This record gives sequence, C-alpha cells and structure tokens, in this order.
Amino acid sequence: MSRQGALAHLRIIEMAGLGPCPLAGQLLADLGAEVIVIDRASGRPDPADVNRRNKLSVALNLKSDAGREAALRLIASADALIEGFRPGVMERLGLGPEACMARNPGLVFGRMTGWGQTGPLAPRAGHDLNYMAITGSLAAIGPADGPPLPPLNLVADYGGGSMFLIFGVLAALLERGVSGKGQVVDAAIVDGVPAMMGVFHWMFHTGDWTTQRQNNMLDGGAPYYRCYETADGKAISVGPIEPQFFAELCEKAGLEHVPPHEQVNKANWPRLSSAYADVFRRRTRDEWMEIFEGSDACVAPVLTLNELEAHPHNAARGIYVRQNGVMQAAPAPRFDRTPSGPLRPPQAAGANSADVLRLAGFADDDIAAMQADGTIY
Repeated sequence: MSRQGALAHLRIIEMAGLGPCPLAGQLLADLGAEVIVIDRASGRPDPADVNRRNKLSVALNLKSDAGREAALRLIASADALIEGFRPGVMERLGLGPEACMARNPGLVFGRMTGWGQTGPLAPRAGHDLNYMAITGSLAAIGPADGPPLPPLNLVADYGGGSMFLIFGVLAALLERGVSGKGQVVDAAIVDGVPAMMGVFHWMFHTGDWTTQRQNNMLDGGAPYYRCYETADGKAISVGPIEPQFFAELCEKAGLEHVPPHEQVNKANWPRLSSAYADVFRRRTRDEWMEIFEGSDACVAPVLTLNELEAHPHNAARGIYVRQNGVMQAAPAPRFDRTPSGPLRPPQAAGANSADVLRLAGFADDDIAAMQADGTIY
C-alpha cells in the first residue's frame, strides 16, 4: 500500500492498547508511517475510533508459539515498535526488547508507561490523573476553594505521554542513522510532564508563582487571563498579558484600566475580576466577539465540540475534517514538500491480517494454515 508523508519510509509496529500509545501511533501514521497494530483479537470497525485511522491491523494469538513467531517476523521487518503495557508484560509474551532486538538489532523499542520502567511505583496500576498528581501540575489546576480539577487527559496521557514517546522514538531513529543500532526508549508520563513545566519551576524559584490555586497569572487568578461567563451562559477567553493588549481589551469592553504595575499587582485581582465578570455578563458571547473582531485584545470564544467546524479560522485552515460522518482533526503538523496523504478510515481489529503477514514474508499457504489453527483471529 503506497503511503504519502514525511514518515512514509518508516514501518512501526504498535501493540494494541489504550490511551497515549494509540494516539502516538495515529500521529505517526498521519505523517505517512506504515503503522501495523498487533491486536489480541479481531473485532468490528468503529468509524469514530480515529486513533486507528491510517493503520493496518493483524490479530494474533500471542499465547501460541506460531503467533509469537509471526509477531517476531513482523517486528524483524520494522523500524520501531511502540507498546504501552506495564513493565514485564512484553517479556512475559516473549516479545521483550532482548527477543525482538535479537531478530532486529536496529529496532527502536518504544515503551510508554505512566510510572516508567523503574522506580517503586513502576509495577503499580495507575491512570493519567495519578501520574499527573506527583508532578506538581495537578495541584496548580482548579479553583482556589476546592480540590484540583482533572484537565481531561491532555496534560499527562497525551502531553507528557504520547508526545514524549514520539519524540523519543524519532530521536532514536535519527541516532540509528549514525550508529546503525537500535535502542530502548523509556517514555514515562512522570518524566514527560515535569519536562513541560520548566517555566513554572522558574517562576516558583523567582517568587512569581505560589502554590495557591487561582493566585497566579496563568491559573485563573489574574483578571486579564481567565474565562468569563457571558449573558447567554456561554464563555469567552481573555488573555491580554502584554500591557498594550490589555489596554485594548479595557477600551473595547469598557473595563476599568490600570497601568502595567497595577495590572500585575495581585492585590487588585479580586476586585478587578469581580468587576470584569459583571461587565462580560451584560452581552452574549457572539456580541462580544463582534466587538473584539479584528482586535489584538486577545479574546476568543470558548467553543463546544459541536461548534468547532463553523468557526471561520478553523474552517479556513481546514483544521477539522469529516470521514464517514465523523468529525476529527486533520493531520498535524503540515509540510510543504511532503504533505500527508488522504486519510484512511479506522480498520477493524484483524481486518488486514493476511495482507500484513504477506508483508512479513508469509506465503498464502502458511497464512491459510494459521487461520485454520487459530493463530490468526
């Protein structure tokens, strides 16, 4: 199957799982990589499971010798493997780094976990919120008078997880071009999230950030960097940090303006936030957006999922596309010379088993025998 995109020269094996690993595989596949998912059972197609788009699937019985051998032959033909199991699971399947790299010394073996491959919590169960909790990021998000709020699973699973798995795998592939050798990438969410928090550690060190929620510039404490409810029960986001943009916000909205040194004075924030909230509740969200149209006041509407496609900027850039009626994000980022190809719909688990095994060198007679004895689901 011909592929188009910046990563069209790569073959990635993805061990089926949940959360950050499937997203990482999808993003790699969106950029042209041939991503083959090894599923543990066959299933039905789900057009809404966009994390499976642009991928192929083979369903193997990994408890059988023949199933493991088929997996190893596929891995031997791959540039990288990504998996998101607890430490030791791949080894117990007979598909750990040692076994795989014995077949393929140049393999990049990407391991995605919450706690990491080592440390006292490594074998323990956990989810996005737990991993985020020990990084300091969760404690900073939420209201001042209540417990922290989960920021969906964008920060940990996908920010500190998927993105660092992709970063690590691609870095190891670049290094392989120099050394000719593969290696294991230990991508842990508890490593990735702290790596994104450098600016907050800096501000905490200089005294510009406190441990109290809604008491800092970027956590909803500042009146010029937060969301406000509008007359129709919707909301707008307001974020003019720079004094000149803040002045424009105040002028257009009829808000009390304070000079730069008073803008950042936390003693003013409760009063200004309350006063601004009263003003913004006087008009609907769309009325406010008409007022701020074309300005540098740093105001944007807070859109819900059913409003995304209609926003003029989203529409102009084609940020969202539909396939089989399912709205989803277009591939990102964008390349001028090696653009991503057309989207291929999500495949059912096991839908491409025969074709995938042919890629690994299996003959049709072998594939038929594997289907008959249950090696292929």
